[in-house]
Amino acid sequence: MDFHAQFDYGKSLAGEYIASFAFPWQALTGLNGFLYALGATLNREYVAVKEGVWVHESAVVAPSALLLPPCVICAGAQVRHGAFLRGGVSVGRNCVAGNSVELKNCVLFDGAQVPHFNYVGDSILGYRAHLGAGAITSNVRLDKRGVAVRGEAVWQTGLKKFGALIGDGAEIGCNAVLNPGCVIGKGTLVLPLASVRGVVEEGRIVKRDGSVVRK
Repeated sequence: MDFHAQFDYGKSLAGEYIASFAFPWQALTGLNGFLYALGATLNREYVAVKEGVWVHESAVVAPSALLLPPCVICAGAQVRHGAFLRGGVSVGRNCVAGNSVELKNCVLFDGAQVPHFNYVGDSILGYRAHLGAGAITSNVRLDKRGVAVRGEAVWQTGLKKFGALIGDGAEIGCNAVLNPGCVIGKGTLVLPLASVRGVVEEGRIVKRDGSVVRK
């Protein structure tokens, strides 16, 4: 799989940064530093609501949401009741971070939606990717070993924490689990309750039993 081909890098303020690495997951290590540097360059439409947290004037952030630095919330985004943004978070234009969602060290490209009870850690969600209610990215192996990406080859990421790459327009069904090092190709559908491992090519359907078919 061409990992970079799963994302339209023009659809995120972090696009050029991610594209500069050999593999997209390598961008996660320095994401905090990138966001602090980015925040210093943002125009006056972005309001520094606290040190290290920049929110576009058209974004809607619920009073009950907790935003920890560094964090950038772009135009038209919604951060709803009880959302917890733990730092290292880029929320793109017109994104939704919904009720009781937890985001940590991750990039949401424009239009990505994580609306209900989702955990997204150490992950990248592409343009208009969507997680159904309760779907999560699991970012740490149970044995605490380094995370590998397994597909037609095995890529050792060198990361102890890495959740998923979710390509543009991918749909993740309710209560699905993306295990550490998971890559979901653009336009792929993961059906509810599925537990997904490794690389799934673009334009596929992942069934609850783990089988994969073309759309």
